[in-house]
Amino acid sequence: MSVDNHYENFPVASILLPPAMRPFVAAIYRFARHADDIADEGDAPADVRAAALDSLADSVAALWRRETVSEPTVAALAPLRDAALTGADQAPFLALLSAFRQDLFQKRYPDQSALLDYCTRSANPVGRLMLALVGVTDPKALAHSDAICSALQLINFWQDAAIDASRGRVYVPQTSFQTMGLSDANFPDAQQHRALMQRECDVALKLLLSGVPLLAALSGRFRWEIAFTIAGGQRILQKIAANQFDVTRRPVLRWYDSPRLLWLAIGHVNASHGQH
Repeated sequence: MSVDNHYENFPVASILLPPAMRPFVAAIYRFARHADDIADEGDAPADVRAAALDSLADSVAALWRRETVSEPTVAALAPLRDAALTGADQAPFLALLSAFRQDLFQKRYPDQSALLDYCTRSANPVGRLMLALVGVTDPKALAHSDAICSALQLINFWQDAAIDASRGRVYVPQTSFQTMGLSDANFPDAQQHRALMQRECDVALKLLLSGVPLLAALSGRFRWEIAFTIAGGQRILQKIAANQFDVTRRPVLRWYDSPRLLWLAIGHVNASHGQH
């Protein structure tokens, strides 16, 4: 099931999700999409966008205090709040908002630790919310989810590297440039940037695959949902590699990628047996 009209490489509230989960997932996604649009869309200055995100955070806190809120994407989270699921409180939503706010002012990342700290707030909360919906609270499972989500965030960065650079944002850590004797001037247009992106894609793939044992903690449709999500990230990396790591060419998933995604997903499910 598609959610609104934004293109996504990774499944959102898809047919593989248990039907009872889909309204919660759609509400979470619409909230995140709305916040992302505040941060990225239109021509408003950064301080105006930051104020709008702060207002959204105030609405989230008010909702969890059981106050009436007017923002539709926040009000739509009320059923999730009322479900009182472990891990599905206001904290993940506030973490997401802090990451979107950071995007307004931070255009470079000094090192990998700083970049992964951003991922901890921009991506990992979504995975933890998904696990909360299926009642998974085991610390090892949460850690594997974090690895998958951080990796998917990195993959999204490398997929959109040229678009982000055109907006003045470079997510490749400055230490990665320095290690290879490069600078971020004209990134990612220089030929030398391809070897840099190969290195960053290798890091993302290793992190992504380290989360595969999560599948052993899941069952039914949701296990396959996550297996296909991992496969989607892996397939994007394969397409970047096929472009010789020239990230000025943005790869997308097409219908004809479905057999490869199925093959990758089956492999991940099989590999997860006995790993958790």
